[in-house]
Amino acid sequence: MNDGNRRRHSQAIHAGFDPLEHHGAVSVPIYQSSTFVFPSAEEGARRFEGSSNGLIYTRLGNPTIAALEECVASLEGGVGAVGTAAGMAAVAATVLALVDAGQHVAGTHPLYGPSRGLMEKHLARFGITSTFVPAGDGQALRAALRPETRLVFVETPANPTLDLVDLAEAAEIAHRHGARLVVDNTFASPHLQRPLEHGADVVLHSMTKFLNGHSDVVAGIVVAREAGVLARLRDVVQAFGFNMDPHQAWLVLRGVRTLGMRVDRAQANAMAIAPWLERHPMVKWVRYPGLASHPQHELARRQMAGPGAMIAFELHGGVEAGRRLMNAVQLITLAVSLGGVESLIEHPASMTHRSVPEEERRRQGITPGLVRLAVGCEDVEDLLADLAQAFSRVDSPA
Repeated sequence: MNDGNRRRHSQAIHAGFDPLEHHGAVSVPIYQSSTFVFPSAEEGARRFEGSSNGLIYTRLGNPTIAALEECVASLEGGVGAVGTAAGMAAVAATVLALVDAGQHVAGTHPLYGPSRGLMEKHLARFGITSTFVPAGDGQALRAALRPETRLVFVETPANPTLDLVDLAEAAEIAHRHGARLVVDNTFASPHLQRPLEHGADVVLHSMTKFLNGHSDVVAGIVVAREAGVLARLRDVVQAFGFNMDPHQAWLVLRGVRTLGMRVDRAQANAMAIAPWLERHPMVKWVRYPGLASHPQHELARRQMAGPGAMIAFELHGGVEAGRRLMNAVQLITLAVSLGGVESLIEHPASMTHRSVPEEERRRQGITPGLVRLAVGCEDVEDLLADLAQAFSRVDSPA
């Protein structure tokens, strides 16, 4: 059966790997080798000139990494993918491959703090400018484009507010202007959202999160819709040494096999926890795409297969109440990151988004009291019990 005809769980388990090509191994072998033998000098020359697809050197290609790349490309519906050492390497490679000095990136906010910092602080030194507008405002995005804009960079659901970007609208805006649409799909994963189907040109992930799912690997990946774009991405990854390690790729590929089961379980837990939080008298507000109260709830239903496992909320009492809550949890883990089997809780304003100026955080809806809960795969009864006991140790609202 062709990979494209398989459903999501089957693709995650089987895409990118044929055991018969690896001596019958059911698990992808780890090709922990820096370099590969040429059967002849002539073949070595052919590989370097590009007329042969044989292996040369792991920075340029490796069978374990290739299996992961093919698997994720299949899940996203792209022509191919390039694995990177970290999610930020995926972001950097994408902008460096598709934007030149003197050109412009139009993006949406909120955005993962280091992603925006990369563009505004580091790439700006090389003549690449950027402008960011609210995620849900298509009119503002359209107005942000300039003659020199070559890339529209969005993140949906956005970190950490869970704002959504209308992908079809963003693609229309970018393409009408002659720009490409890049989507950070980390929060949803390809199990819940496939941006290429809505017109995106490039999709990227921090594979550290849901794709790996076990909080033991840092990795990234970029998926392209067109072969020419894929070639440019791969060239940058190889030139800058952004490539991942074979053992790193093997661990992520092992995690991808259970992607659907983990995401479904974590999402089911989040769908129970979000309304529980919304009803709690100590909670000021909750932002979760699966709640009817989310301002873009209908958009989530239209472009996502499910609302995901990320929840943002704030307590009456703001920062101090949130800090007491986070210090009181016992089963839920106080740590940054997301997408693992364990539930994690953190405070974006002082942790993941601390580098964003306070005024800008407020503009993006990252309030001082916002708490981000990455729901995991524990028994939901235990998670609710942990939240209940933690709330009991926070002072009642005034």
